[in-house]
Amino acid sequence: MPMIAAPRNVTVSGDAPFLLRDIENGGGVAADEEEDSPSAKKPKSEKFPFNTWEFAIAIGFFFVFSIGLFCIYLTMPPAEKGHIKLPRTLSDLRLLKGHLSTYAKNHPAQFILGYCSTYIFMQTFMIPGTIFMSLLAGALFGVVRGIMLVVFNATAGASSCFFLSKLIGRPLVSWLWPEKLRFFQAEIAKRRDKLFNYMLFLRVTPTLPNLFINLASPIVDVPFHTFFLGTLVGLIPAAYITVRAGLALGDLKSVRDLYDIKTLSVLFFIGFVAILPTLLKRKRVYE
Repeated sequence: MPMIAAPRNVTVSGDAPFLLRDIENGGGVAADEEEDSPSAKKPKSEKFPFNTWEFAIAIGFFFVFSIGLFCIYLTMPPAEKGHIKLPRTLSDLRLLKGHLSTYAKNHPAQFILGYCSTYIFMQTFMIPGTIFMSLLAGALFGVVRGIMLVVFNATAGASSCFFLSKLIGRPLVSWLWPEKLRFFQAEIAKRRDKLFNYMLFLRVTPTLPNLFINLASPIVDVPFHTFFLGTLVGLIPAAYITVRAGLALGDLKSVRDLYDIKTLSVLFFIGFVAILPTLLKRKRVYE
């Protein structure tokens, strides 16, 4: 049931590219370490990051997910099938919400299954547009149930992406973001003893793209339980902002309106509180 698409991917999962800024090269990695690091640059002659088996695995996963979505789509009433499309604008989302309101009310289990499957599919395979999933959840289910749906799906999709990257993602991430990966690897190494706080900071704030965090975390040896808990808790503030905005979907003029200066300031304040124990410990070490 290819419906629509979050975390914050407000993906911000998730998801709102205007929030994501690139991090300059942090350095701090010795030359001899770089040669063995997962982010070591590949020769310019290497134009495709996957070998044959890795590419086959990625395609296989994609088709398995796609077949599952298609089977869910087939269970929908014929009258609803013609209205299902991935929204790319708020106008598309408003139309989709109007078409799905009755279906969601009359067939809640089927709708939630399709919603969750679509969200996780998009998050796993890095398909843009998941911010619309959060807005739709707010519009159809309200704040409390909407947040529960968004956080669950964003965490499940990020976890699925984590394991897929652990299996075949190293060459892709090293190929796309070698400098950013080196920076991330150095930051993780410095904060190994307070890694949960750092993951919270990254999830709450738009410091690094969620897509990059999902793909790079297994490569730099972030433990899955730390990744999972940091994602589960850290996505709640952004999910609340987007789901709440979905309640007034008709008044929303642009996705950019979700994150004004005031909202960003609140997110960074929460992120600062999350990472404060790490900063205090480093200060005591240097004293």
